Amino acid sequence: MRILLLSSWFPYPPDNGSRIRVFNLIRGLSKDHEITLLALAQSVDGAMGHVAVLRRYCREVKVTQRKPFRPRRRKAILGFLARRPRFLVDTYSAEMEALVESTVRSNEHDLILASELGVAQYVASHDTIPKILEDAEITIFEEQFRQATGWASKLRYGLTWWKFARYIEALLGDFDACTVVSQKERDGLAKIIPHYQAVKVIPNGVDVSLYNGDFGTPVPDTLIYPGAVTYSANYDAVDYFLKDIYPLIRDKKPGATLRVTGKTDGVSINELTAHDHVVFTGHVSDIRPWIAQSWACVVPLRVGAGTRFKILESMALGTPVVSTSKGAEGLEVTPGMDILIGDTPATFAEHVVDLLGDRQLRERLSANGQKLVREKHDWQMIAQRLEAFLGDIVARKRR
Repeated sequence: MRILLLSSWFPYPPDNGSRIRVFNLIRGLSKDHEITLLALAQSVDGAMGHVAVLRRYCREVKVTQRKPFRPRRRKAILGFLARRPRFLVDTYSAEMEALVESTVRSNEHDLILASELGVAQYVASHDTIPKILEDAEITIFEEQFRQATGWASKLRYGLTWWKFARYIEALLGDFDACTVVSQKERDGLAKIIPHYQAVKVIPNGVDVSLYNGDFGTPVPDTLIYPGAVTYSANYDAVDYFLKDIYPLIRDKKPGATLRVTGKTDGVSINELTAHDHVVFTGHVSDIRPWIAQSWACVVPLRVGAGTRFKILESMALGTPVVSTSKGAEGLEVTPGMDILIGDTPATFAEHVVDLLGDRQLRERLSANGQKLVREKHDWQMIAQRLEAFLGDIVARKRR
């Protein structure tokens, strides 16, 4: 197949969830198919330095500027009056639309694969080519509304959720199919469009082959949270852990230490670093040794959406995971078998203490977590699943 792939993110280097997903799907699909990539980039100049890497997998790579969402910008404020979600109004790129138009006119493609909602608007009108919306994220807007407190926030997020639901319903009327990362996202879509059947769960994953080998010996009583606090959900998770959970752990395990990896640029971490035995590493070029040398990965997330790559990476490396239900959302995990789940500070802390003190428990979670990743979350297998789904959609369109 000749695939025109639009990405809301320039997918290299694969250093956040969206980039990881797009890059690995490109790698998988490129083995048997021809890909033309059109991508939005935070820095066009920076992206051009990595185009050569992507040309190993893509017939052609074109890049244009990604516009960040600025909620207080005049265009964003006027977006409250638009039918589309205002983040789409504010980040709309005439350059990307023109790039899509010229590429569709000058080349023949068997299908268009639009990764995430941000680029779907640029292909909705092209009805002669099969179109698939890849990674339709549904539940985050509903959850913002459900969790809002106070009438003003309820009204604001309620309007956002209502507008998004109407928009996604209309948008998918112009698409032949879509994919989601989990059954929860599929259920969320079914609430909006009960009759829409062309949906496939394509989960997130890891390249299992990159996690084999010796990355160092685990250090006793060492915990890790692999996530940049520049992302608000990560900051909330670390803040929650340090204030409400970590003191309970330290009461029982005074030698316990926590390492938080990822960028801290532009974020005040003074309050977070006030705690003893906590280290912020900043950006690390290779996260694998840091995770592998920890006795446990803690994922105390309370907000956000999507599948957590940090959990999949930890499981692939054999590092046991303690998470909230929110943190493990979208993964087919079994508490007590391949993960421990704690939704209160006391329960979370108890699980961590048990894990640090029980070698057999660590070994069981380690082995079962690795088995889960190998069987359900290897990118090679996931790309094959997507490939089969895309082939079915193209064949159906031709018929």
